[in-house]
Amino acid sequence: MKNNIKSENKHISLEEMQKQSDFIAKVSTVNAQKEAVPRAFVETYGCQQNESDSEKIKGMLLDMGYEMCSDTGSADLVLYNTCAVRENAELRVFGNLGALKHQKRRKPDMLIGVCGCMMQQEHIADTIKSKYKHVDMVFGTHALYRFPQILSEAMENQRVFDIEDESGSIFENISVQRDKPPLAKVPIMYGCNNFCTYCIVPYVRGRERSRNAEDILNECRAVADAGYKEIMLLGQNVNSYSNDLSDGLKFHELLREVCRIDGIERVRFMTSHPKDISDELIQTMAEEKKICKQLHLPIQSGSDKVLSDMNRRYTRAQYLEKLAKVRRAMPDIVLTTDIIVGFPTETQNDFNETLSVLKEAEYDMIFSFIYSKRRGTPAEKLPDSLTDEQKHKNFDEMLKVQNEISKRKNDAYVGRTEDVLVEGVSKTNSETLTGRTEGGKVVNFSYLSSGLQADELIGTIQKVKVVQAQTWSLLGEL
Repeated sequence: MKNNIKSENKHISLEEMQKQSDFIAKVSTVNAQKEAVPRAFVETYGCQQNESDSEKIKGMLLDMGYEMCSDTGSADLVLYNTCAVRENAELRVFGNLGALKHQKRRKPDMLIGVCGCMMQQEHIADTIKSKYKHVDMVFGTHALYRFPQILSEAMENQRVFDIEDESGSIFENISVQRDKPPLAKVPIMYGCNNFCTYCIVPYVRGRERSRNAEDILNECRAVADAGYKEIMLLGQNVNSYSNDLSDGLKFHELLREVCRIDGIERVRFMTSHPKDISDELIQTMAEEKKICKQLHLPIQSGSDKVLSDMNRRYTRAQYLEKLAKVRRAMPDIVLTTDIIVGFPTETQNDFNETLSVLKEAEYDMIFSFIYSKRRGTPAEKLPDSLTDEQKHKNFDEMLKVQNEISKRKNDAYVGRTEDVLVEGVSKTNSETLTGRTEGGKVVNFSYLSSGLQADELIGTIQKVKVVQAQTWSLLGEL
């Protein structure tokens, strides 16, 4: 594959979308004749983009007469939306599919499907076709809009495999079943042109293609009208939004338009590629009050040699200069990053350079992984420089360094009063609410003494005093 070829951006035709609407009506009619409302279970692996895709799948399922359930045991339809970025996610999917084989024997009318990034890999689809014969439907990321047709055919006892590559396709006006307010995820583009040597994403999600700005803004207005206070704009590299369009708003211009929408109080985005973050974006973030002062800027390695081998197209010095610009414009910004430990060409000296960049950059949090070989990527065939034992040792050492930095960063919040957007009741304590600061810090806080009910607070921004810091979160009181 050649890098950085502009995609031939096309929208799915109105005729094709009408065809899918007809299948929605067909499945809905069949389900309406059943004695009980059929139930569907959807489990999502991977990134925010996958979660957004699952919201579309759930929206279509509701249109087709299903109700959602929270376990496979009570489901008439089970669908796994998969991730291809790391091996562990793939192994979990295969394990779950294997467990469903016995369930299908007891309940032969149950439908089982697998979709998403894993399914855009031919060898994975072939494995499911030959070894998991109880799976009824398999479809890739590019066939998402055809889900009603795929489901209809599966209901007629056809085994459906739809993994065609339609990477230039964009589809609009699909029902979305979002999580409850306050946060709404809104994709602005799909695919990636960067071809980092370790990454499978360009091969399973295709080349970059941007949604039209007005479609994005209309969706943002709709979620604001529905009571959502915060929007997260999604893309594999949001900084290159609209580069594939003949005309249109640049990303920083789109951000300003989103900030003009009444009802939206916070705007976030992910992910930014360091080579593409512009001075205009930094200025926009600093000037617009609604844009959260939080930036996720993946560095992946602190070694110039490894960065070159990864095809990241920036140096350590260039990255740190971008970081310095961001901090000069927004001194209180919360910074997070991604780091890969154990890339095949990484030596011990290279890893030590990554440790040093952690200490210099002082991120609030990192998302770190031991390199996972991905079939079909250039890095797959590179020989390892370090043993698995050394990679795990380095990983543990890096976490120790970062945990100390994260704890020290969080300690500085103790005694401060923060604006917290309340997201819901804590999963571990029913008497505690949880939310996030503008910088994305998780805050768990007590509220019972206020005399207010949880429902009155969820979805609102509240003043919370931080009373204790932990490594990954803050504790506070209303």
